[in-house]
Amino acid sequence: MDTVVKFTSISQGKDRVFSATQFACALSTHLLRSNSQRKELVAKLKIVEANISAGRKLLKLGNAVNSVEAAKRSLRLSDRVLCLCLTAANINRALSLICDNVLWARSVGLIRDINQKSWSLTSSRCYFLAVIMNVTRDLYVVLQLMMQKAKDKDFKQKMSLHLSENPEVAEVVIPQLDAFLFLLFESLKSHPAVALDTLKNVCDLFSPLDRLGIYPSNAGVVAFCGLVSSLIGIVTIAKPTLNIKP
Repeated sequence: MDTVVKFTSISQGKDRVFSATQFACALSTHLLRSNSQRKELVAKLKIVEANISAGRKLLKLGNAVNSVEAAKRSLRLSDRVLCLCLTAANINRALSLICDNVLWARSVGLIRDINQKSWSLTSSRCYFLAVIMNVTRDLYVVLQLMMQKAKDKDFKQKMSLHLSENPEVAEVVIPQLDAFLFLLFESLKSHPAVALDTLKNVCDLFSPLDRLGIYPSNAGVVAFCGLVSSLIGIVTIAKPTLNIKP
């Protein structure tokens, strides 16, 4: 089991690189789609995107085991909110990956008698629930950080100074809103790992929202959000201190 988890951890880094390349190709294709002089380039980009997508599905084989192990670890968390959010997120991610594995087996001919549309829809739903739980965890952590920051005496002085130096802002914007935004900004500024994880999970929402028809958007928006999420994933793997814990 440890060997499988170690292998999937290594493959996740490769998957992030391939994911960034795939979404970069998709975004370029969307931006160049109306350029008649770039039709050949667009066709090549589509081929590269399709090949990378197929390769990523192969890399994801076994990642469901990693998600199950992560769910087991999150069950031991003392914070009930974090325990619920992370466990639910990991379980739904594991289910989504299992569906993706079945779809991959169908695409290569290992399995035939399955409803491909139904499995794909189930995968998107599980992935959507996983991301929702991750976003909920992020919001909970941000609120905790804001509450801690608000009790800090040095921060109270800094906020008072900020409001006194920007009287025109206080006149135009609701003072309470300005104070809230300043508190939010300072909390995220002092915890970049939380800020990056929140941005990443918000970007991850656009793909399942579009697939499930909850909030349809064009291919360019989905590709851009996917690219941002992938780049953040690469950064957090390259620099573990920027990876949110737990």
